Amino acid sequence: MPYYKYHVFFCTNLREDGRGCCQDFNATEMRNYLKGAVKDHGLAGEGGIRINTAGCLNRCSLGPVVVIYPEETWYTYVDKDDLDEILEEHLKNGRIVERLLLGDREKMKDER
Repeated sequence: MPYYKYHVFFCTNLREDGRGCCQDFNATEMRNYLKGAVKDHGLAGEGGIRINTAGCLNRCSLGPVVVIYPEETWYTYVDKDDLDEILEEHLKNGRIVERLLLGDREKMKDER
């Protein structure tokens, strides 16, 4: 059995050469937000959820990017509401948030 039920990695990469990166979308702030929300819901720690910072996940053009293991589910997000939905649906209830899956960013813009 894995140490954590879910391990969530936030790309917080900052490119200093002007190319787009996840940090352009306040990735560190968003990571801190979800980490706090997980703690507030009592889901952090052994057997629960671990929120981690990751370096570049090599998907900068699709960012911001979050990947959740063990399912290897890749998400993007726009705001804290999206992270709340990932927390509620995926992390608490085990349901994939289809509309936030990486690659559907244009669809997300249309829905907002």
